[in-house]
Amino acid sequence: MENHLGSCHCQAIQFEIEADFPELTTCDCSICIRKNALRLKVHESNFRLKPGEANLTKYQFHTHTAEHYFCKTCGIYPFHKKSVTPDFYGINVFCLEGFDPEGIPVRATVGKGMV
Repeated sequence: MENHLGSCHCQAIQFEIEADFPELTTCDCSICIRKNALRLKVHESNFRLKPGEANLTKYQFHTHTAEHYFCKTCGIYPFHKKSVTPDFYGINVFCLEGFDPEGIPVRATVGKGMV
């Protein structure tokens, strides 16, 4: 497992993850399709929020179980707390410093029908 630093665009929200990268995922639910993020599933024990908690804003919809986080300043979505597996974060890999997703398999997940 490797450590990776991440942040929103304005750097107000910073985080660190420890992860290997067996696969990345996309999702077709109503919010993810609009965000067009490429995500990595990370257990909460391998996620550390650094400076910026006060700059996070949370958005919830439908069943109000998933927690989608955004930066109040720049609007970037760095991560969310998953609804199906609430002890995991979905990390927007485009927010990781120097990360190149080239060569990592991408699995499309079906979120449209989730309730």
